[in-house]
Amino acid sequence: MNDEITKQLKEKFDNIGQDLDVHLKGLLYSKPINYWDYVQTDALLDLQTQRTVLPDEMVFIMYHQINELLFKMILWEIDQVATAEKLTADFFSTKLMRISRYFDMLTSSFEIMRGGMDVEQYNKFRLTLTPASGFQSAQYRKIEISSTELINLIDNRFRETIDRDTPFEHAFEHLYWQAAGKDYKTGKKTYLLTVFEERYKEEFIRFAKFYNTSNLWTKFKELPEAVRENEDLVNAMRHYDYTVNIKWVMAHYNTANHYLNIGGKTKEATGGSEWVKYMHPKYQRRIFFPELWSKQELADWGENI
Repeated sequence: MNDEITKQLKEKFDNIGQDLDVHLKGLLYSKPINYWDYVQTDALLDLQTQRTVLPDEMVFIMYHQINELLFKMILWEIDQVATAEKLTADFFSTKLMRISRYFDMLTSSFEIMRGGMDVEQYNKFRLTLTPASGFQSAQYRKIEISSTELINLIDNRFRETIDRDTPFEHAFEHLYWQAAGKDYKTGKKTYLLTVFEERYKEEFIRFAKFYNTSNLWTKFKELPEAVRENEDLVNAMRHYDYTVNIKWVMAHYNTANHYLNIGGKTKEATGGSEWVKYMHPKYQRRIFFPELWSKQELADWGENI
């Protein structure tokens, strides 16, 4: 073994109080790694369980599982920005563009959904999915929470009544996606929203408390002025905002419209949400980085698409 490598290995294990010789002896009994074990292929391919006999349901299941894997990749990148001790424009831009490429994959992948399932099959197997809904993707909610300050995720009707001093519990009750399952006049919530909150509400609030000062928008605003004015970084921020809150949302909206707007009659989503007003960006006006857009761009958000 190369002496320099041996020295580096010894330093590595000394730093964690471990004996290098013990670890080297362990290599005598370890198995060589192979692709299927490293990727856990068998476990991954055993995660698809259909509820019906309709073949295209398998496309639907695998598609959403792929989405969740991409969401995990996105959260992995955001966490590196949130926990970086010293952010540079290059590091921040690189991470944002990487995340945007993941969302580009998500956006283009809706063509698989739109042209990859028989409409008649979908409208049969979807009945067995009630009351489950893609609305219940906790990872996507975490992406939103970690991308911007919570005020930018508040239902547009209530933003003037909430500020940074508002308790998280109260703010949570007015997040934009609550509109998909809540009657604000009576306070009554649908089963869709009720079970989602039972499963994730406490976790979301803990997550929001951490990202209250570590989200992408706050991290950007804390940078020195010269860094905030870096053209590549500003463009990366704007690109990410537009990619997520316009392009990806509209691709999702148009695919839902393809399957749920038949003969001019709009069907209810599986979870019972008002998906048209919930999903379209012109209604909820989700904008992660509002100060990076002009007044006219903000006024036109979601309108000319």
